[in-house]
Amino acid sequence: PEKMRAEMGVIRQRTDRPISMNFFCHEPAEANPVRVAAWKAHVAGYYDELGLDKSAEAPAGNLAPFDETMCEIVEDLKPEVVSFHFGLPAPALLQRVKATGCHVMSSATTVAEARWLEERGCDVIIAQGAEAGGHRGMFLSDDIATQAGTMALVPQVVDAVTVPVIAAGGIGDGRGIAAAFALGAAGAQIGTAYLFTPQSLISDLHRAALHAAVPPGADDQTALTNIFSGKPARGLMNRAMREIGPMSDKTPPFPTAGSALAPLKAKAEAKGAPEFSSLWSGQAAKLGRVMGASDLTRHLAEDAAQCIETLTISE
Repeated sequence: PEKMRAEMGVIRQRTDRPISMNFFCHEPAEANPVRVAAWKAHVAGYYDELGLDKSAEAPAGNLAPFDETMCEIVEDLKPEVVSFHFGLPAPALLQRVKATGCHVMSSATTVAEARWLEERGCDVIIAQGAEAGGHRGMFLSDDIATQAGTMALVPQVVDAVTVPVIAAGGIGDGRGIAAAFALGAAGAQIGTAYLFTPQSLISDLHRAALHAAVPPGADDQTALTNIFSGKPARGLMNRAMREIGPMSDKTPPFPTAGSALAPLKAKAEAKGAPEFSSLWSGQAAKLGRVMGASDLTRHLAEDAAQCIETLTISE
């Protein structure tokens, strides 16, 4: 909480533009030491390979869901936008958030989730296609096999709800933004393209892996995996995903799966290999380019405007 307040203070000093705060709002999983131990035993061979002590206690997962403390921070700092992942917080907390006057957004990966969000007061819905990097925002279903892509999901969500819809997933240039608008979206949300910017706080190993995925023919370098946290998320393929998963029915509940891999990640990264690291990336990493975040934003806007103008002239 202290870090959140400090960073918001710095941001408020540097801009008078609207600010968004983003939170996970998953249901905390009940402790399951038996399953956690079984998961660690499942990856024990890697401990032997890297010379790690299998009996050492692994760090616990620390991805806390939106709670009373976080709600108080929102009430104090009053960001213009608050967005959630994995649904919405408890009704009482959500009403307190909305009482600050902010706009509430949340991710939907299906039409049913979009309707659920609108019914509970969500002001804007982010339609997250299967191409998107990072954690899937799924909360009404856990079946990744039925997840729709952005092109299929966005128009169906637009037709199903009355609030604005933002398209997300596989968008990395002006063509993707123009396509999102053509499908009825009110905006486009872009993630992976910004990982290439100097402002991105990803590790050097993550950055190198992204650049390695850029050459032609590299659009098949990502997969959905649950081995790093316990929930499906899209990232660049590495040894752990190839050999353990990418999807495993042995992982303990989110976010505790990462605890068993944490020592392996640290040891491998010390040797310069992200073999056990979560390298989040969407399927459009190939469209990434190295430039500052401000320049990238302007470039994307200009590129999209040109694509929309070209489409309009063609019509």
